[in-house]
Formats: sequence, structure tokens, C-alpha cells
Amino acid sequence: MLNWNMNRITETPIAVHGSNGMAMTPASEMQQKPPQKPRIALALGGGAARGWAHIGVLRALDEAGIEVSMIAGTSIGALVGGCYLAGRLDELETFARSLTMRRIAGLLDFAIGGGGLFGGMRLNDRMQEHLIGVNIEDLDRTFVAVAAELNTGHEVWISSGSLITGIRASYALPGIFEPVRCNNRTLLDGALVNPVPVSVCRAHEQQLVVAVNLHYDLYGRSAVIKHTASEPASDYSGADRRDKPRTSRLGMTSVMVQAFNIIQDRISRARLAGDPPDLSLHPRLADIGLSEFHRASEAIDRGYQETTAKLGEIIRMQAVLSPA
Repeated sequence: MLNWNMNRITETPIAVHGSNGMAMTPASEMQQKPPQKPRIALALGGGAARGWAHIGVLRALDEAGIEVSMIAGTSIGALVGGCYLAGRLDELETFARSLTMRRIAGLLDFAIGGGGLFGGMRLNDRMQEHLIGVNIEDLDRTFVAVAAELNTGHEVWISSGSLITGIRASYALPGIFEPVRCNNRTLLDGALVNPVPVSVCRAHEQQLVVAVNLHYDLYGRSAVIKHTASEPASDYSGADRRDKPRTSRLGMTSVMVQAFNIIQDRISRARLAGDPPDLSLHPRLADIGLSEFHRASEAIDRGYQETTAKLGEIIRMQAVLSPA
């Protein structure tokens, strides 16, 4: 039997009955649908300005048709992951690529006597434009922002409530941004406790976990160096000082940032060794400083390139985990 509908012709299935009078399913309908490829869970690590690379990672996955089941984000990983699941990645990328050093200075509100050099409220105002009223539990996929509690050192997983508050707490870099007060807890940057939150994805029983580590190429493998301490006079006083080349002095912020780099790298290596992801992405970002947010285009492109290069591995892993 044929149904005519405008210019389209569709065939109406005809019921087939066996000898016992029971309806039989045509052989073509008995064929099983191809198994669905497992979606991936992303653990997006912290790294301040290097974190713009996460945008490139997500762009490459979307273009390849690889679906994401959940995102666990630390610091800027929480910012990018939250905006992605809220459908605001385009706006975030436009904002990131538009940043200049002057514009960055305009977004920072210097705070005297607070818990950080910058209050972060101007950045918060920008997020309000696109994420106001969005709650984490309203997202169509699981999202967890990782933070650290100041008073106890506990790792805090924010999986419900205000998306903006969760993101702000996760990127509250000590000494730079003020801590976030939330439900009688004082929260700091999650990179202090879990820089690449693979463990969060595992706790949510995700089948295929892909981590994005932004610090992998920064220091190399951990090393122990045997060193001899010289006398202070030979380094800093008298004629020796005139004979030695002058080295640039490090400011307080530079020292804090570099120390935080070391902390993140060592914690990441320790935690990932104990709970490794199924696959790690390592964009090459060592030359981009934590505060160089104006280099967003470079970071995004490198994240995209690294993910594109690893697409074959992701697809093979999906095939292995697909139901037979």
C-alpha cells in the first residue's frame, strides 16, 4: 500500500502473519540498530590564561561529532566547561579573542585589604550578562566545578546551585582573586587540591574519561637535584656583584604565580598517577604565561590542534567500549 503525500511517496508496512496467526516482524526490522558510541567525560584542568585552550578542545570534539556526557572543571576549566554546557561557548570565545592587555586591566578591580589583589566583580558582571539565573542542575548534562575550602583544606565539588558562583569559586586564585563565600564556606581555586579532576568523572561512573592537562610540558618530569649552597657574600656583595651579570628581579606576583605553577604541576602528576584518565590531551602551552589572557587565540588554536591530532585515538577507544 502506498501513501501519497505531496511529492513524497512512503510505503506503509504490511503486517505479516505466520501460520499460527501471530504477527511476524519483517526481517529488515529485526536488524538491530548500530550500537551507540559511548560519550566522553571531560576533566578540564586549571591553568589561568592557558585555559583558553579548552575552547579549542571543545570545538574540535564538536566538529568531529564526539558527544560529551559530563564535564568536571577546575579553575578556568570550570569557566569554559560551564559556558559550553550552558550554550554560551560562542560568546566566551568572542570575549577571549577580543582581549588586549589594556582591556584586561579594565576588567580587574583592584581591592585593598581584601583576600586578593583583585575583587573579580567586574569579571563577575561580564558573566552575569550571559549566565544570570542559570543553575547547574538545569544544564542538560552533568557539570561539577571543583574548589578548595580555605579553613579545612577539603576538596569541594559544586554540582548544584548558581553556575556563576560555582565558576567564581573554582577560579579564586589565592592572592589574586578574593575567596568566594558560599553556604558558610570560604572557597578558593580548585587547583590547590585537584588541578585535573579525573577523579570527579570516575566518581560519576563515566565510561570514557578524557583529561586536558595544561601544565604537562611546563617542567618535565619531577627531579631531585643535589646542590651546594654558596656563601651569600660571593653572590651578592662587593666586587663579585659588579663582575656578575645582572639578573631581572622577580616581583611578588611573579613569584606567587610561579609557585602556584609548581604546586599545580606536582599535584596533577601525583593524582593522575593514582587515578589516570583513559586518554590525556596535552596542548603545548609552556610559553604562555598564566596572566597572558590576551594570547587567547594562540591557546585556542593549540587546544584545537592537539585534540584534532588525538581524534583517532578517541574514536578507537569509543569503538572498543561500544556494546557488541
